[in-house]
Amino acid sequence: MEKFNYLLRLGDDSLILGQRLAEWCGHGPILEEDIAMTNISLDLIGQAISLLNYAGDVESKGRDGDALAFLRLEKDYKNLLLVEQKNGDFGDTMMRQFLFDAYRKLLFERLQNSTDKQLAAIAEKSLKETRYHFKHSAEWVIRLGDGTEESHKRIQNSLNNLWRYTDELFYVDVSDEALTEAGIVPDLSDLKSLWLKEVNTVLELATLQIPTNNWQFEGGRKGVHSEHMGYLLSELQFMQRVYPNMEW
Repeated sequence: MEKFNYLLRLGDDSLILGQRLAEWCGHGPILEEDIAMTNISLDLIGQAISLLNYAGDVESKGRDGDALAFLRLEKDYKNLLLVEQKNGDFGDTMMRQFLFDAYRKLLFERLQNSTDKQLAAIAEKSLKETRYHFKHSAEWVIRLGDGTEESHKRIQNSLNNLWRYTDELFYVDVSDEALTEAGIVPDLSDLKSLWLKEVNTVLELATLQIPTNNWQFEGGRKGVHSEHMGYLLSELQFMQRVYPNMEW
């Protein structure tokens, strides 16, 4: 079950953030960004399909990626609290994306060396996409942070509000420790310092300050979510709940 739970976490991160970004479709600040965010959403949904299908294979209970994506209760989703937060304004979305992309890029770089060959292959393919995602979100954080007085103020506020969810990126339990010992997943404690270094480099260019209030939230990895998650799932799951097993 350790591997199944780990794959669920990765798949749910991609699925839920992909759903959030899809909400921007047709509402982007400029046409180029509307298309960019939609493409990133599609990349994330593609990653979710690969990870959740593999999770279904590992579970061996007849559930495929679609069943895992659409037919679970809220408490059964194991995504980070960060990715389920509301889009807010464009700066909020870019800061959320940046904090996640910096973590995900480092994670996939190391998962390429997993002793689990299928997970390593998924990581290798996903890394190519994630490097672009990181470049895109980092450039926007710098542009907004080192832009006008108004854009700086708003993106700093985005950082202040979202930083409280970043400790959960490196949440580890007994299952993770067993997988790390088997060489299947990397040690997340090693990633945190690298993540902080990468994030700090961009924030310095953006003239932004990490909040001094270090109060942190967690719970998503245990299935305890924020008030936003239920609304998101009601939209995500609507078609399969109303028309079970529908096919196009």
